[in-house]
Amino acid sequence: MLAVSNLSCSRGDVQLFAALNLVLAAGQIMQVQGENGKGKTTLLRTLCGFHLPDAGAITWCGEDVNDLAENFYANLLYLGHHNAIKDELTGLENLQISAGLAGIKLDEKTALAALRRMGLKGRERLATKVLSQGQRRRVALARLLVGDAKLWVLDEPLTALDVAAVALIQTLIAEHLARGGMVIFTTHQPLEIAGVEMRHLELL
Repeated sequence: MLAVSNLSCSRGDVQLFAALNLVLAAGQIMQVQGENGKGKTTLLRTLCGFHLPDAGAITWCGEDVNDLAENFYANLLYLGHHNAIKDELTGLENLQISAGLAGIKLDEKTALAALRRMGLKGRERLATKVLSQGQRRRVALARLLVGDAKLWVLDEPLTALDVAAVALIQTLIAEHLARGGMVIFTTHQPLEIAGVEMRHLELL
C-alpha cells in the first residue's frame, strides 16, 4: 500500500499543493487531476523520489520510502510524459537498456514479445528516430510488459497514441490491477477500465 500524509511541494516561490493525503491499496487506480501548472507531474515525481517535498511523508507498506530505498524502487515503474528513449538505438535496445537500469534481466525473446504486443512487429530493430511519435510512445510503454513492479506511476501515458493503442493500454492496466497492482496517473484523454472504480485526486 502507498500512503501519503501532509505532503507539500513548491516550485520556486510558488506552493503547488499543501497538506495532501492519499492512500492507494492493491488493485486500486487513481487519476490525478488539475489545471496545467497545478503540480500533477511534480506530485508523481515526488512519489518516485525525483523531487523532494517541502514537508510530509510517503510510505510503502507502512514504512518510509526513504528507509526502504531499493526495496521500494524495485516495486516502482515510472513512465514520464517524455519517452526517455535514445533516438539512435532500436526499440529492442531501448527496452533492454531501460530494463537493465531497473535491475530487470530481460532476454531478447521476452523483449521482442513485449514490443510485438505493443504493435511494433517488424519495427523492433529499427532506430527509434525513424518511428512515428505514436510508435515511439509504444516503445516506451513496452516497459509495462516487463518486470513485476507493483506500483505504476504514469504521467500522460496516452500521449500520441491512436484508438487501438489506447485500448491496449487500458487492457494492460486492467490486467495489472487484477494481479493486485496499483496505478496512479495523469491524462488529458479519457481512460476507462471496465469493472474498476476510478479514484480521483484533484489538485486545486
